[in-house]
Amino acid sequence: MAIRISGLNSGLDTDSIVQELVSAYRTKQDKYKKAQTKLSWKQDAWKEMNTKIYSFYSKTLSNMRRVGNFTSKKKTTVSDTTKATVSASSSVINGTQTLKVEQLAKAGYLTGKKLSQSSGEKITGDTALSDLGVKSGTLTFEVGGEQKTIEVKADMKVKDLNAALKEQGIGATFDTTQQRFFLNSGKSGEKNDFKLVIGKDDKASLDLANSLGLATKENYAAVYGDDAANADGMKFADKSNAQNARIILNGAEFEGEDNNFSINGLNITALSESDEMTITTATDVDGIYDMVKGFLKEYNELMNAMEGAYNAPTAKGYEPLTDDEKDAMSDKEVEKWETKIKDSILRRDDTLRSVMSGMSSHMSKVFEVNGQKYSLASFGIKTAGYFNSAENESYAYHIDGDGDDSVSSANEDKLRKMIEEDPDAVAGFFTQLATSVYDNLHEKMGTTSLSSSYKVYNDKQMKTEYDEYTKTIKKWEDKLKDMEDYYYKKFSAMETALAKLQSQTNSLSSLLGG
Repeated sequence: MAIRISGLNSGLDTDSIVQELVSAYRTKQDKYKKAQTKLSWKQDAWKEMNTKIYSFYSKTLSNMRRVGNFTSKKKTTVSDTTKATVSASSSVINGTQTLKVEQLAKAGYLTGKKLSQSSGEKITGDTALSDLGVKSGTLTFEVGGEQKTIEVKADMKVKDLNAALKEQGIGATFDTTQQRFFLNSGKSGEKNDFKLVIGKDDKASLDLANSLGLATKENYAAVYGDDAANADGMKFADKSNAQNARIILNGAEFEGEDNNFSINGLNITALSESDEMTITTATDVDGIYDMVKGFLKEYNELMNAMEGAYNAPTAKGYEPLTDDEKDAMSDKEVEKWETKIKDSILRRDDTLRSVMSGMSSHMSKVFEVNGQKYSLASFGIKTAGYFNSAENESYAYHIDGDGDDSVSSANEDKLRKMIEEDPDAVAGFFTQLATSVYDNLHEKMGTTSLSSSYKVYNDKQMKTEYDEYTKTIKKWEDKLKDMEDYYYKKFSAMETALAKLQSQTNSLSSLLGG
């Protein structure tokens, strides 16, 4: 790097002169910097636009081209929704079926009798069983058809007994408000039921169960006979047996452990016992209509965005600012300036035009369904026309009779009528239409030497151009530095010569008595 000496002897503004001399090189450098900045903005704009295009391609179009998404739109109702709820898969044919709920599935419950301590204190989870008059022993329960024995110790606490019962598959709690045990099977259905088993003459087990408030009439009868079980003044635990749900569908009986049934495409949830009801399955007109409407809404939004970018106002005369130019402007002015350029960055872009042209061309195609030819117009779906459309909405489609669309709301609702009369034709047409647009975008998103997969624009080419700008800018930076060093070296030599001359002049003047 050349030594940079200011004009101490010459009196010249060396820095200003050098910068003027190299200004042509700096202008070249700035030119490429601006071009690179503009390219980076274009890359950003295309990334954003491509995200919108890919989302429409991978989600909306992908869903619309599957006929199952149309045929699955079934609306199933039951005549009494307080007794049952029903939904249907796409395999269920339209029509009416009969349903009767004969009984609901239940879990098994045992409600113990109220307990008390001799001390009169409230029983809690930490109360010892001995305080309830419990003596150590065993209790046998039949759980899901399997006998399980629980060892009960007098020094156990109430909460310990609950835990022991739970380990054997019996839900157990002690209600401190009601002062009694509550047991349950956990699951509904006969096979999940439980019961306390006490054999004949097993008085020890009966006494243990009684001290816990868990003995039932049946338990007493097993030991003392029916007369003892029905004695006046006797208090027993109450056992409610688990049971299966049972329904009758179209005359056929079905039974299950819970209240949910899946039968031939119908998903039935029994809510209450009932008389015979009707199940009606029909095409979900609103569901299909909303799906088509949603598809067109997303198409319109995408096309409007692309058309707006393509027709953006020109930014002629605007170029990215250098650092010096930014310093001379306010932040707000800089932002406004750059926004002007960014908003127009895709104006008249050939790739953008190609994407719009391809999509609009495929949307206007005619497709055959069951020997009949259809277009979007067949379903009352049209554009408003170039001269009647709002700005940058010339590609947008409107559905006749759509109450949300002021352009077409007053027209006859053809789409809904077609869905009601011939849902297969609607499904067949729109799946073909979506597939056609999907395939067109798929082709444009294919990997090439200039673009990556799922990119409609030449991202590889843009990156190459960006890298080339980086190299070119570096080259001009080096040239600029070399020229600055050259001129500073020259001026340094001049200043040195002037210094020597000044020194010689001073010496000569001194010799001459000056």
